[in-house]
Amino acid sequence: MYSLTVWQRTPNWLKPAQGAAFVLFAASSAFMTYFCMYAFRKPFSVNSYTDFDQGHWAISFKVALILSQVFGYLIAKFIGVKFIAEMQRAKRAKTILWMILGAECALILFALTPVPFNIVWLFFNGLALGMIWGLVFSYLEGRKTAELLGAVLSVTFILASGLVRTVGQWLIIALDVSELWMPAATGAIFLPLLVLSVMCLNSIPPPTSEDEAARQQRLPMNGAQRWAFFKRYWFGITVLILSFLLFTGFRDFRDNFSAEIWQALGYGQEPAIFAYAGIRIALIVLIALAALVLIKNNRTAFFVNHGVILLGTVTLASCTWAFEANLISAKAWMVILGAGLYISYIPYNCFLFDRMISAVGSTANAGFLLYLADSAGYIGSVGILLYKTFSSPDLSWLQFLIQACYWVAIIASILVVSSLVYFSLKLTSAKTGNIVKPVMPAT
Repeated sequence: MYSLTVWQRTPNWLKPAQGAAFVLFAASSAFMTYFCMYAFRKPFSVNSYTDFDQGHWAISFKVALILSQVFGYLIAKFIGVKFIAEMQRAKRAKTILWMILGAECALILFALTPVPFNIVWLFFNGLALGMIWGLVFSYLEGRKTAELLGAVLSVTFILASGLVRTVGQWLIIALDVSELWMPAATGAIFLPLLVLSVMCLNSIPPPTSEDEAARQQRLPMNGAQRWAFFKRYWFGITVLILSFLLFTGFRDFRDNFSAEIWQALGYGQEPAIFAYAGIRIALIVLIALAALVLIKNNRTAFFVNHGVILLGTVTLASCTWAFEANLISAKAWMVILGAGLYISYIPYNCFLFDRMISAVGSTANAGFLLYLADSAGYIGSVGILLYKTFSSPDLSWLQFLIQACYWVAIIASILVVSSLVYFSLKLTSAKTGNIVKPVMPAT
């Protein structure tokens, strides 16, 4: 693609890097790229699809669609452990565009294929989109401003999901677009902006020597290097992945069935309710997480990330208790609940593993750890959905959400504390003049 080749040349004003203009440009490019990706992933979930339910099925048509997409995402995460870790910079932008186009084609085929055979296309949609995050974040990691850039990027988790579903619901209500065509139509609206955003993202210069001195050099990792890194810190990585499994499953459940939950709370006929909650949650999370960039010491920041995650779990449980005790309104509960969830969830996707690599002094890349965690995370997503469907079919979406809040908060807190203790002991005992032996890149 000629245009991408042109934009891969970094503009002169960006070359000095790390100034305020650079941070604004890089953060905006990454934000808009991932924001637009959500237009190809989430709009379908705003529909109920009750007209397409199959009476002889054990699950509804919508649950089948969600499971299909999540299974595609799950497979993509496992592939991404190798694919993202070994991805060369020059191929990132084209890969993003081809994957997005593949996802849009899957949505078009979803609309054209008769029900229920069209369910399979949501699998391919999820498969195409499952590695976009790692590709986008690879442009940002390993920089002194990684927390600030990551905090802005991570806001897409919160804002994009609600806003693109608002657009999807508007297409149905205002333009009478059918439930089957609405997902593809929403994606088509955002496609031009996505292409422009990827072109801007691809023009971001690589980390400077100053970045590498502060945060370690980030290079592709082969299989032997990935295994060596995992073996060295296997317990800490494992408990962090298990906690992320819970957060991912809970986040996906809340996200996919937010329409049903808002309906149960009495706000089902307000299309703007998704944006209402998303904007408020995003502001809270952005302020809380962007402050981590102020911590210069990598080990301190790594441990503070654990504390931030624990703050999120406490928020989950306490606000749910307050809602059940009628101390706060339903709207306030959903906003505080979302803020607590994302304060716990987002560090795994941006800060935690990036700081971990810097803290242990390893020449590696965060993409490997991100996708190792994500591959397990979507097992949690599938597991929670299947548990609700088959073990608690009579429990309402709202009541299941309330119960899940408490269990996720308790179990995840135990796992995160275990990681905190492990790494505190590990990094203390492994120090030799405050330096941990690095994992060297392949030659």
